[in-house]
Amino acid sequence: MAHSIVIGAGMVGLATAWHLQEHGVEVTVLDRTGVAAGSSWGNAGWLTPGKAIPLADPSLWTYGPKALLDPDAALHVPLRVDAALWGFLGRFAAHGTHRAWDRTMAALTPIDKLALSAFDELTDGGVDSWTREGPFVIGFTEERHAKGFLGEIAGVVRHGQDAPLERLENPRELAPMLSDAVKVAYRLDKQRFLEPAPFVQALADAVVARGAVLRTDAEVARVDGGVAGSAGSAASVVLASGERLSADSVVVATGAWMPKLARSLGVRVPVQAGRGYSFTVDTDQPATHPVYLPAQRIACTPYQGRFRIAGTMEFRGPDEPLQARRIQAIINQTRTLMQGVDLDNRHDEWVGSRPVTPDGLPIVGATRAPGVYVAGGHGMWGIVLGPATGKLLAEQIVTGKIHPAIEPFNPLR
Repeated sequence: MAHSIVIGAGMVGLATAWHLQEHGVEVTVLDRTGVAAGSSWGNAGWLTPGKAIPLADPSLWTYGPKALLDPDAALHVPLRVDAALWGFLGRFAAHGTHRAWDRTMAALTPIDKLALSAFDELTDGGVDSWTREGPFVIGFTEERHAKGFLGEIAGVVRHGQDAPLERLENPRELAPMLSDAVKVAYRLDKQRFLEPAPFVQALADAVVARGAVLRTDAEVARVDGGVAGSAGSAASVVLASGERLSADSVVVATGAWMPKLARSLGVRVPVQAGRGYSFTVDTDQPATHPVYLPAQRIACTPYQGRFRIAGTMEFRGPDEPLQARRIQAIINQTRTLMQGVDLDNRHDEWVGSRPVTPDGLPIVGATRAPGVYVAGGHGMWGIVLGPATGKLLAEQIVTGKIHPAIEPFNPLR
């Protein structure tokens, strides 16, 4: 394996490139816009394997219908005629059962357990950035609102993860930005966070420093496989400009845009953009720990001296413009729950398209086209699972062996 082309310069694509280099493979990385230009830039930066869980659960059946009628709800689906979208949502909702949750959680647990050590491998190997341990502060306005979250953590522990949870006597002890409206709080340990854009840029810099070519003006129009069993028959990429690039292998890691290239390669698992929004604000007291408000689905993280507030699962096209009403929904949900936070002077308003699959499982492995692989479909967990995904996929590309942790993610399922 002499040369590989990786399409997509987000966490997943760059981690795959880095690990291919570990195997001595020459790498070219292509992206149509730039490093971390998709869902890697403005997310909450949570490295929380204890929260990398199925997105669909039984609560969807009660929360979903209410959310469709609540303009401030975290879940948002535009009311429009879109057969593909509503078909996806039907399949997604069908996985909102206890049995499906356990099945998906069992499939995610092995890679969840590898997630944090995969970050250590990158930083120990020269990626000039950091990850930091929590604790994560989990807040609720009422005791009864904690039931669902506690059930999720119990399910994660039942499947074999270590996710220590402890009740806090004073919610403001670790998170002074929480108002008195937050009366119940827990701390979740053995999880980490990072600043996503700087980390992904440092990963890109490391990949380039080790000899990769990084092109951020390259829109890919088509991917062609090689000919199975034919020596010297390479896979290839055709750019929108008409330029053709060939390599021994090609990896499609384009997030919510994956179907555009992967469908012709035999990958039929639907991928829907589940768009998340974020912004950063100043706080009266420095933010030092991540904060999660599960009832509002709002995740917050210290970010470059400010406090990043992220939320929303908006099922809409990946290239549609930012919807200001979704930012306002986060503000409306947050305002009474926080104090000393300048919500009216926001910075870095952002929307990113997370790649969601109906069954909650990523799409990682070989396609029907010889020499062509895909890596994506992680939903909200592309940052935390990206490095482990890249490591295990690179191993498959070079050795042909499929690690058990990614066997359930077969793109041809």
